[in-house]
Amino acid sequence: MTDDKLLCEIFKSSRKDEMYLYVEKRNGLADVPEALLEQFGEPVSAMPLLLTADKRLARARAADVMAAIRDKGYYLQMPPAKEEYMLDLYRTPTEARY
Repeated sequence: MTDDKLLCEIFKSSRKDEMYLYVEKRNGLADVPEALLEQFGEPVSAMPLLLTADKRLARARAADVMAAIRDKGYYLQMPPAKEEYMLDLYRTPTEARY
């Protein structure tokens, strides 16, 4: 692992929609606290991802994700707040079909 790149694996929660856990691929879930895994539910592998500090992610800064993985062994992405989620749906253009 170099300082400018990190190969991670992203797991989605089996209990909560839009909750994701990012971990370093070679360590897997070994560094994730058991209490967090109990709340998270059965981790379902979503995809591997090569992170760089300048990579664009939807809800987090890649540099913050990388720092959390290096410091704690994982990064937990929480679901968006319901109000924010509903505003995003409202702002999304829709195509009328007649």
